[in-house]
Amino acid sequence: MPPAVDEKGGSGRRAPSLVGSLTRKMRKTNLGDVIFRNTTLVFAIVVFSLVFLMAYEMYLGSRETISKFGLSFITGVVWDPVNDQFGALPFIFGTVVSSLIALVIALPLSIGVAIFLSEMAPPWLERPLSFLVELLAAIPSIVYGLWGIFVLVPWVRSTVEPALSHSLGFLPLFRGAPYGFGMLAASLVLVIMILPIITSISRDVLRSIPGSYREGALALGATPWETSKIVLSSGRSGILGAALLGLGRAVGETMAVTMVIGNRAEISASLFDPGYSMASVLANEFAEAIGSMHVSALIEIALLLFLLTVILNALARLVVWSVSRRFTRT
Repeated sequence: MPPAVDEKGGSGRRAPSLVGSLTRKMRKTNLGDVIFRNTTLVFAIVVFSLVFLMAYEMYLGSRETISKFGLSFITGVVWDPVNDQFGALPFIFGTVVSSLIALVIALPLSIGVAIFLSEMAPPWLERPLSFLVELLAAIPSIVYGLWGIFVLVPWVRSTVEPALSHSLGFLPLFRGAPYGFGMLAASLVLVIMILPIITSISRDVLRSIPGSYREGALALGATPWETSKIVLSSGRSGILGAALLGLGRAVGETMAVTMVIGNRAEISASLFDPGYSMASVLANEFAEAIGSMHVSALIEIALLLFLLTVILNALARLVVWSVSRRFTRT
């Protein structure tokens, strides 16, 4: 017999109801998974919001100097808390110069170590060397600062600066009295502090490059050195990200730099002269700020340092992510 037809012209087999469909979907969805996903989403939003909250609070704390000085706060060179005259250019100069010099010295050293660890070192040597490199990153900055005061600064004052002044004294960078404490000592401390960061990330980037690149180069008759150059060229974006991460660490370093940079708010072309950094002035003066304007100026310096660090780290993460994603696809 043909199926019975209902009043609406349907066939006697009734379509699944909406309630039954929803019930099946709920059965397929695990309640624990839903709770876990939404909870982790809330945590991620909270962490993300903290960044904007910190920036907003620092903006509120620095509105007094922002409204009074404007852009002249960044371009001014006078730092006189007694007369409420504040210019942050000497601190920006000290931060940028010491960090860039440290990066210029540390980058080739780090790349060389990374190539050796990832391409040439035997396993019995690669493991302990990798451990020692990573151990350097775990040493507290105050320890680097004490080492800089008692070991690095005397060596720089008695050996490095006289030698540089004798051989390269015709350059403005290497003129002046050998104080020991100054931009050169701060840069050398930063070299040791950022070297393990750049080395570790560069090593991981080189290891992420497919082995077919090496095998193809060797099959075509390339030497180990030529193969290493091919691998290095393939990972240049990731190495750039590692360099930016190291630069971000150098920009935000506080105690070690404070203890050896000399802490003098002036702009000098000589690396032998003392300088000042943004992190150092915060560490030295915030606890002893003498007025609301002084506190506002220090908070604005903190805001500038915060924005600079966030931008550098975001660029570095983006570059490292892009190179890792590219080689994962291949």
